Amino acid sequence: MIEAGELTVEVAAHCPAWQRECPDAESLASAAARLALRREEAPVGSVVDITLADDETQRALNRTWRGKDAPTNVLAFPAADPTSPAPPGAPLLLGDVVLAFETVSREAVEQQKPLADHLRHLVVHGVLHLLGHDHIDDRDAAAMEAREIAILAELGVPNPYRDTI
Repeated sequence: MIEAGELTVEVAAHCPAWQRECPDAESLASAAARLALRREEAPVGSVVDITLADDETQRALNRTWRGKDAPTNVLAFPAADPTSPAPPGAPLLLGDVVLAFETVSREAVEQQKPLADHLRHLVVHGVLHLLGHDHIDDRDAAAMEAREIAILAELGVPNPYRDTI
C-alpha cells in the first residue's frame, strides 16, 4: 500500500553488467528518480519503474514501440497523465524508464563522464519525459535541459550539457 505523500521507484537490473561496472547503479537510479519526482512535484502516490537493461532488450523495445531498429540510451514509456491524479489512496503509475548498458557505457566513455553520472542523468531525463516534458523544439529542449541541470546539481553531478550549451 502506498501511503499519502509517498513516491515509489522500483529499479530492476536485468543486465549483470550494470552491477559489475557500476555496483551502486540501482540505488543511484532510485535516488535520481526520487529527486526528479520531488523537484517536479509529481502527484502523491506516483510510481516509476526503472529497468537497467542491455542493448539487445533496448533495441527490441525501440523497434516495437518507435519503429527504430537500433538500441538507444534511454526510453521512457508514460503510463498515465501526471496532470490527472489517481483517486485518493490509489497509486499513479507514471510509467517505465529503460536504460541500455552498452549504449550508456559507450556514451560515458565517449563523453569522458563517469558511468554513474551518465546513468543518473539519463534516469532524470527519462523521469522528466514521464512527467510530460519533451525536447522536440529548441524552447522545450532548453527548458528540459535546465531542469535536468538543476536536479543533477543537487545530486552532485556536473552539467551534462557543458560542451553543448
